[in-house]
Amino acid sequence: MCVAVQVGTLAVLPGCKGPRSTLDPSGPAGASIATLWWVMLVGAAVLFALVMVLFALVIRRPGWGSSVSPGRWIVFGGLVLPALVLLPLVAYALIAGEGLLPIPGHAAPRIEAVGRQWVWTFRYPDHGGVETRNVLHMPAGAPVDIFVTSQDVIHAFWIPRFAGKIDAVPGHVTRLRIQADQPGRYAGQCNEFCGLDHARMRFDVIVHRPEDFSAELARATASGESDRK
Repeated sequence: MCVAVQVGTLAVLPGCKGPRSTLDPSGPAGASIATLWWVMLVGAAVLFALVMVLFALVIRRPGWGSSVSPGRWIVFGGLVLPALVLLPLVAYALIAGEGLLPIPGHAAPRIEAVGRQWVWTFRYPDHGGVETRNVLHMPAGAPVDIFVTSQDVIHAFWIPRFAGKIDAVPGHVTRLRIQADQPGRYAGQCNEFCGLDHARMRFDVIVHRPEDFSAELARATASGESDRK
């Protein structure tokens, strides 16, 4: 049994790293989501362990617990025991989720993300309205507001290492605040099935040093390197 658990653990550990792993965050929102996942995993493991202890006691000692009435088993085993674990988890999830929302009054640079089958177009109103296609440029170390919409069907904007996903809905604009900790190249994708080529609807995210961002964006749009399928 122990060997099986160890093998299973080793098999899933590689999934904690990689360009599309939410457990390898590179921003404050991504780190908060990853921490929430680990807290939920620990809580689920604790609850599972408590249930397994009761199960083992019943199997090894058939008469164990017979003195407790069925009503008390339902109340304490079905309500009190799960509540001891689930209520703190719910409270933590609500607090963590609230922290992911943009703070009113704190302005951030604006980038518009427009999805259509099967391309992402990014506009930069703060930089003369220039556009890039399938490549998102942003500065490191500062929050950026992504205003997301769609021209055809429902898509979803998602950069796994930065933040959770947000839907791109035709005729409606949604906002997601993201921040990258370090310069580099990251991966983004549509996370809502949007047609036969949904799997191809991916984009690159290039994060620049703040002092280089404007120049790099101008260079990318002038050279056309971002205008690709």
